[in-house]
Amino acid sequence: MLLPPSLLALWLAYSSLPAIAATAGTFADGGSTLVSAMMMFLGNTEKVYILDKAEGNAAQVNGHPAWGAVWDIATRQSNVMDVASNVFCASGMHLPNGSYVAFGGNSAVSRGGGAASGGNWDAEYQDFDGSTAIRVLNPCTSSDNFALTQCQWFDNAAVLSMQKKRWYSSAEALADGSIVLIGGFVGGGYINRNTPDTTPVPEAAENSFEFYPANGRVVTAMNFLFVTGGLNAYAHAFLLNSGKMLVQANVSTMIWDYNNNVETYLPNMPGNVVRVYPASGAVAMLPLTPSNNWNPTILFCGGNDMPEPAWGNYSFPAINTWDYPASTDCQRLTPEPLDGSAAAYEADDDMLEGRSMGQFIILPDGKLLVVNGALNGTAGYAHATGQTFVESQMPFGMSLASGPVGAPAIYDPNAPKGQRWSRPNFDTSPIARMYHSSAILLPDGSVLIAGSNPNVDVNTTTVFNTEYRAEIFYPHYFSATTRPTPSGVPTTISYGGPSFDITVPAGSYSGSSNTAAANTTVVLIRGGFTTHAMNMGQRYVQLNNTYTVQTNGTIVLHVAQAPNPNILQPGPALLFVVINGIPSNGTMVIVGSGNFGVQPTSPPAVLPANILVDSAKGTASGDSTNITSGSGNSNDSGSNSHLGAIIGGAVGAVTVIGVLAGAVVFFIRHRRNGVRAVDSTSYAMTAGGQIGTGYRGAPLPGGIYGHGGNNASVASSFVPLHRQVDSDPWNGSTTHLAQGPYRDEPFDPKGRMASVDSFDPYASVKVVPQPGYR
Repeated sequence: MLLPPSLLALWLAYSSLPAIAATAGTFADGGSTLVSAMMMFLGNTEKVYILDKAEGNAAQVNGHPAWGAVWDIATRQSNVMDVASNVFCASGMHLPNGSYVAFGGNSAVSRGGGAASGGNWDAEYQDFDGSTAIRVLNPCTSSDNFALTQCQWFDNAAVLSMQKKRWYSSAEALADGSIVLIGGFVGGGYINRNTPDTTPVPEAAENSFEFYPANGRVVTAMNFLFVTGGLNAYAHAFLLNSGKMLVQANVSTMIWDYNNNVETYLPNMPGNVVRVYPASGAVAMLPLTPSNNWNPTILFCGGNDMPEPAWGNYSFPAINTWDYPASTDCQRLTPEPLDGSAAAYEADDDMLEGRSMGQFIILPDGKLLVVNGALNGTAGYAHATGQTFVESQMPFGMSLASGPVGAPAIYDPNAPKGQRWSRPNFDTSPIARMYHSSAILLPDGSVLIAGSNPNVDVNTTTVFNTEYRAEIFYPHYFSATTRPTPSGVPTTISYGGPSFDITVPAGSYSGSSNTAAANTTVVLIRGGFTTHAMNMGQRYVQLNNTYTVQTNGTIVLHVAQAPNPNILQPGPALLFVVINGIPSNGTMVIVGSGNFGVQPTSPPAVLPANILVDSAKGTASGDSTNITSGSGNSNDSGSNSHLGAIIGGAVGAVTVIGVLAGAVVFFIRHRRNGVRAVDSTSYAMTAGGQIGTGYRGAPLPGGIYGHGGNNASVASSFVPLHRQVDSDPWNGSTTHLAQGPYRDEPFDPKGRMASVDSFDPYASVKVVPQPGYR
């Protein structure tokens, strides 16, 4: 039997898309990521890029373990990518043209996080010092040749680097497309301070900010980072409508005029709940819509409210964090109230359970999905705590958290207070997503979840092992088997200027056309750069629209451009058309000019009035457009399920993204005269050295803060920048790469490694590169 021409055309249009059977509220196998997904971002509608720390992954690239990969959305298969430097705990952000950048990371390391064999380069792992690195990636599609330079990571600190070392720094895009980089570790540890905290400038902290591209702007001290006392790694930063920035760390909050470095302090976080790493609460900006005048409100949920001394110092926490429950508390903050009132935190509904390392993903229907995390403890890993002195006695391996939370939950910002959290019959994942997990929204509205690795190196035998399995979670709207199929979606969005039209056929919905049109939104979502339970740059912006209903049920949407670059910074985003809560597939667009600099803006267009036709109806089956509760096996109440064969296709061309040479305008090369590289810095502890002195020589107090006094069996603290024997490797290991991935083995307190000379690409004296230099 031959298909009618109209159906044949439809089949041909969708024939290149994967045939996906998706059940709302369930998890599907996402294949292997090959490297543990510490960081991810959506490069385009075909590819997700993945970054790991330099470690002993079985997957190899160019003769060494891989710590980069690209995951294909259609096939759910990964391919390794070569990354020159150690990306461990970097930050990242998009660029105006759709490229992505990863900033900083750790020094070069060897097996088990030990010191690199060549100072700034390790002969076995072949990783370079990543602490000042600026790595740029131009996303490519399956039709491109990934062997070409423009599809690979550019990672060469001799050409492009930050002015300061930054590990666990924050990144936020500005209205001109440039990026501000905030704080970070220089050496490193559990948290960024000594105990007692008496050092005027913490020796392993970079309490400053800088810009990329620098464009002549110098590194400047940031008082807020001194105020927040070391609990400021991965500070939460959000550009506001005024052009200033909200910054939150420890329990402090401020509005920051970064142009003049003026800090205006807001009230402290209620309940002294810490939301930044390592407490790692779920934090996101709520959807920006015409109804709230696109004025940001930030939601803070979970994290940990441990007593201040319990956080410990560089070495480790002072208590057994895995026994301390994560917070259920949620708070909203509108930093710049439209009525001119003083900004204040507002208590919101508690989470369904406490979560540390929970992560918010903003969905196309304007709800927030929280995934991953733990019921108890914090992010990070260690060989000991202030109460447990040796790794062999730690009940969860190196993990400082326990109680994986495998069930996602939904937060509805528009629901009445007391009804905002739900779990509509969602399944529970059997995979623990603990420290170093990540999640990102995919173009079809599903969520890719991957990673988890609370270990110093690859460990496949511990309680919470190094995780390579990816999952895809299908939110509630996958119960609808019909999805909107808009046409006329542009590839670029400007700031103001003429409106554009999107056409939605009658087959995209059921019931009254007038009702469907009134319940249709056009939204831009930027998933951001995800790491450490954060999505740096994540935003949801609803565009203004009106509509014309035609007699045949077709709906023409008249859509305004984006409001201004403070509301949505220039760069890539997915455009969704959402009808009655059911999203289309997302189309990748570029917002703004695609270049650094002041963005062209125009007054918003005056949209035509709505035109309604009472007799018009959608032609889809009513059952196919129903959103029911999820279909999983959760004990929470929910409605019956539908199996959705998702065939709604995205239309509109994928933006062609410029090559690296066109993206980077200013390369500033900085010299470091006479400064030796800091050795490998990981916040797990070494054997030997000071005994029973977890606080830089100060005995641990008793009570909840740990056991005091000396104990000959106790491994020493990790003390950044200082070691009793310089040839001792930090986090040394007795394993051999040839025997397979790193596994727990008895720690050798007498292990030794020859001292190494640093390799500094900025040294004034010419240095012969180590083998494998890229």
